[in-house]
This record gives sequence, C-alpha cells and structure tokens, in this order.
Amino acid sequence: MSFSITGKTAIVTGAANGIGLAIGRHFADHGANVMFADKDEARLVEELGKSPEDSNIRYFAGDLRQKLTVANLLSATIDAFERVDILVNASRQVVTSDPLDTKDDSVEALLEQNLLTSLRLSQAVARRMIQQAEDEESESSCIGSIVNLSSIAARRTHPSLLAYSVSAAALDQMTRSLAVALAPKRIRVNAVAFGSVMSASLRSDLKENDEYRQEIIDHTPMRRIAPPGEIAEAVQFLSSDSSGFVTGQIMTVDGGRTLLDPAAAPAH
Repeated sequence: MSFSITGKTAIVTGAANGIGLAIGRHFADHGANVMFADKDEARLVEELGKSPEDSNIRYFAGDLRQKLTVANLLSATIDAFERVDILVNASRQVVTSDPLDTKDDSVEALLEQNLLTSLRLSQAVARRMIQQAEDEESESSCIGSIVNLSSIAARRTHPSLLAYSVSAAALDQMTRSLAVALAPKRIRVNAVAFGSVMSASLRSDLKENDEYRQEIIDHTPMRRIAPPGEIAEAVQFLSSDSSGFVTGQIMTVDGGRTLLDPAAAPAH
C-alpha cells in the first residue's frame, strides 16, 4: 500500500483559508490535481494567483449551498482534469449563540452550511466516481475517497456552540451512513475530527488573547496547538491506498483533548 496521491484529482472545499487551504496545498505539493473551491474568490486569487492552464491547481468560486453551484463545481473539475478521485469537504462555519434565544436560527444555518453542502457534493461526486469506474471497467478495490472535516465538538458540550456541535454530530452520522451506502460501489467515506488546530476561526479568536491560548494548551495533553498541515497529512492517509480497508471512521486528531474532563475544557 502507498500514501501516494500523485496523479489523483481532488476537490477541496473551504479552500481559501486555514485548514482547507492547507489541505489543498499539501495535496498539490504531493502530486495531486487540485480544485480549490470556496465562495471567497478574492481570497482564492490572493492565495493561489492566476493558476496557469497547464498547472495541477485550479480554483472555483461559488456558494455551495446552491445546488446549481455544486453541479458547476463538478463540471469545472471534469473540464480541467477529466476526472475526480477524492473529495475533501472542508467547508465549515463556526458561530456562537444563546441556546435559549428562540429567534436564533444558527442551528438551521449551520446544518445547511456544514452538513447539507457536504451531503449534496458527496452525492454528486460519488455518482461521477461510479460512472468513471464503469467507463474504465475498473476492477480496483476502491474507486474513490470522500473525507469530511468534522470536530470534537460533536462529542463535547458547550452551550454557546450548540449549533456547531449539532452540525458536527450530524456530519459524523452522515459519514457513517454514506460509508455503508457507498461501500458496495467501492467508494470509501471517512472523517477527521479535530480540536486543537490553528483553523482560521481559532486564529481569529486567539488574536491578542494569550489567556485563551494558554487555556487551550493547558487542556491539551500534548501541550500545543497543531498547525493545519497535520490535519492535511491525516486527510492524505484517508485519501490514499494505505487506508484501502478503512471506511465509516471518524479519525480524531486533537492532541488528546477529548481524553480529558470535558467540563473543564474551553470551547474550541
């Protein structure tokens, strides 16, 4: 087995910032063709520049909450690279709210953003993977891999993160359900649940807040906040042939955070 993803084509969503951007760059550096997808076109251009037509990098800007945008993203990927082998659903949003505010709609908003966009894109990409295998008469044990970015918030409770926790838990269950549904089609579906990682949202929260930074470190057995590249390496493993018999799993990458008393841990 090999950790290699050279020559494979990957779609990475939420790829203009933080962890999504790190995953896209990591994949491109390791020889994959990568479609960076995000609704923030200005940020994509700032980070990636004007990618040449003969490079292994492209970008797509659009709101993936819209069904037509999902179809257009898949079409753009096929036009650029002729196939898709890996989908990384890294687009995610974190909001805080009052769980007793009856006018708050954050649960609905985050289910749409963090769950339903991943589900719709996974369905569309899975259909394409199946068609590719039929056209190529592929006998490979795995014809595609889908990796969702989740959070340890799915298993921990913090009142102000009700919406985010619910959406993460729903994403984990979607991962398991799709894994069972797609296993006979030879498509694997897994997730990476992270905690102490320098995501774009956490970086914003920690800005000029050394006390909060120290609080997180104090509740992480490995005593540090991981860079996004460590998540990218976990995603590469789940996308490669080395994980060929792994599906429906939620891999936790959190420096041991979930091993401690959740009542004492900070929100992130």
